[in-house]
Amino acid sequence: MSSRNNNSIVKTSSNSDGILRITLNNPKNHNALSEEMMLNMQLALNEAAADKKIRVIIISADGPTFSAGHDLKELKAGRKNPDKGKAYFKEVMLKCSKLMQSIVNNPKPVIAEVAGVATAAGCQLVASCDLAYAGESARFATPGVNIGLFCSTPMVALSRNISNKHSMEMLLTGDLISSNKAAEIGLINKMIDDNALQHFVLERALKVSKKSAMTLKIGKKTFYKQIDMTLSEAYDYASNVMVENMLKLDAEEGIDAFINKRKPNWQDK
Repeated sequence: MSSRNNNSIVKTSSNSDGILRITLNNPKNHNALSEEMMLNMQLALNEAAADKKIRVIIISADGPTFSAGHDLKELKAGRKNPDKGKAYFKEVMLKCSKLMQSIVNNPKPVIAEVAGVATAAGCQLVASCDLAYAGESARFATPGVNIGLFCSTPMVALSRNISNKHSMEMLLTGDLISSNKAAEIGLINKMIDDNALQHFVLERALKVSKKSAMTLKIGKKTFYKQIDMTLSEAYDYASNVMVENMLKLDAEEGIDAFINKRKPNWQDK
């Protein structure tokens, strides 16, 4: 992979297959989602969304902590403002919400590679990704309740991935759960041996990268849009999307390739 920004709080690297790795690179601060961290991640995601060479995004982290969530020292400092921090807190939450939505709304599939502890907004980050794989030693929690700050924004992503009972158990207890438990309840796709995690995620990203980028973009957008619709609304919407998809060049090429038992030549349109 070619690398850039190696001294930055967020590192990025990409390879010839169009796989971009965004690495949280502030282990001394437990890869907390500080204002600087969120800004750098936002810029990297925006660039990836617009770059036709990028086909899949991996989000990973250096150090034993994937991300500890919001930078509590920054939040504490905000209380010194005349309004006791209200405007600042609102700004931080807005930036974080925008970041999480930019993962969901990114036209490229986003995969979380978790090789450490992911708590609070760090757990929210994992839940916001399209796919998530974690090492055996990884742990997850939404522990805000332990410090008098309910993980309300992490709850949004969490509750859209796992059942109400499992969501509330994590939110009400604040307990750390194992990567095996996270896989059982659907927070992540699979638990992988720590030493094999990076290779596994890269292979999974490579498999996805070989699909038509146009098809993946349509599919990802449709998935998240229909999920909150009624059953009949979802079928009406998805049916219209299928019709438009069928008229695309790659759909014509893919079907022809399947019928004639050959490899498709994607044009991404």
